Order: sequence, then structure tokens, then C-alpha cells
Amino acid sequence: MTMALIMTLGLALLLGAALGALGGLLGIGGGILAIPVLVLLYGMDQQLAQGTALVMMVPNVLIAFWRYRQRNPFPLRTALAIGLTSILSTYPAARLAVALDARLLTLAFAVFLLWLAAYFLWTSRPRAGNASPGAHWNERYLPAVGVVGGLFAGLFSVGAGIVAAPILVRGFGKRQAVAQGLALALVVPGALVALTTYGRAQHVDWRLGAALAAGGMATVSWGVALAHRVPERRLKQSFALMLLLTALLMIGQP
Repeated sequence: MTMALIMTLGLALLLGAALGALGGLLGIGGGILAIPVLVLLYGMDQQLAQGTALVMMVPNVLIAFWRYRQRNPFPLRTALAIGLTSILSTYPAARLAVALDARLLTLAFAVFLLWLAAYFLWTSRPRAGNASPGAHWNERYLPAVGVVGGLFAGLFSVGAGIVAAPILVRGFGKRQAVAQGLALALVVPGALVALTTYGRAQHVDWRLGAALAAGGMATVSWGVALAHRVPERRLKQSFALMLLLTALLMIGQP
């Protein structure tokens, strides 16, 4: 093993640790930030970055799901219904992603980051304490959340949990921590299907992805624990600004 390779894998371990902690903190699996890092720092094209990030996401999301359920128990039957239906949309979306022009996929991903930044800034606004929560949807529609999340899991390798959590909170009246745990449940099967699709298309750097995963697995539980102690508003604002900057850097790429 050459010194350059050792340094590359060592950096990947450190990056994975940082991303794993942040992913556990926000309930997102860390991939949403791993992809732009792989594009901007390692010079990967969009498909390769998304496929490699999936290697890191699968174990991190499994650990985060377990930790969230320990702290906020919810029915496994509900998690299973959401997770399995996500497969219905993940596979066709992943097939589309690996066939798209890399630059077009990069721009679409950057737009997705801008949308996420706007969402996090909007949800971080102060709210009146007596605001009415409104009516909630019937839980028989919960599997539809998996289908919506699966589309993002397949197309961008990430975003399923981020999209699903607000739907679960605002549409079904779930508490935020429970919603994040359920959202992680739909990420796992979708990520496995997407990883298989990207791997068959040879859009995965398995060695680098494994190093990122090892780093993330060491810190994701710490991130989940921290999520129950830090002020949510300031965290969302900082994360939104980071997404905004990342999106602009990706759009400005040649």
C-alpha cells in the first residue's frame, strides 16, 4: 500500500467520522454531505460520488435507526411498511440516475440542495406557541411516504429521510425524533437497492466508501445522542447555510 493511498484512506476515515456524527445529529445518514465532498475534494463525477456515498450510508443509517428507536420506541410494523414500499420507486429512479449525463445530474442535485437549504431555514423560524397543528392524515397512507422517499433515494442516493421526516411530522403528526427514526427505516432498503444498481453500473469506489463507513460508524451514535440535547433552531440554520454554499460550489463547477 502506497503512502498516497494510506493518506487518502486516512482522510476518508476522518471525513466519515465527521459526516457520521452530523448524519446522526440530523437523522440524515451523512450522505447528503458526503456526495459534494467526494465531487469537490476527490474529483469524482456525480454518479460515482453517489454510489460511493451509499457504501457509507448503509451501516450508518442502520446504527442511527437502532439508536433512535432505543430513545423513541415506535412500531417496527410501521417502519417495515414504509421501508418496503420505498423499494417500489428506488430501483427505477436509480436506473434513471446512472443513465443520466453526469453534469445534468450534478445540477439537479445542486437544485435539490438549494431546496433543502430553503426548507431548513423556513423550519428554523420562531413559531407561535399556540399555533394549531391541524388535522392529520390517516396512517393507512404511510406507505406512500416510502414511495416518495424512494424516488429521492434512487435519483440522488440521499434525501429520502430528509423528505420523509417533515411529511411524517406535518402530515401524520409524528414527533420529530420519532419521524426521524421512521424516516431512517425507509432509507435502509432503498439504499441497498440503489447501491446494487450503482454497483452493477460500476459507479462505486468500494475501498473509499468502506473507509468513510468505518469512520462514520464510530461517531453516528454520538451524533444521535447529541441530537436530543442541542438547540434545534441554530443547528438547522447552520446546516442550511452549509447546504447553500455547497450547492453554489457545485453549480459553479466547470
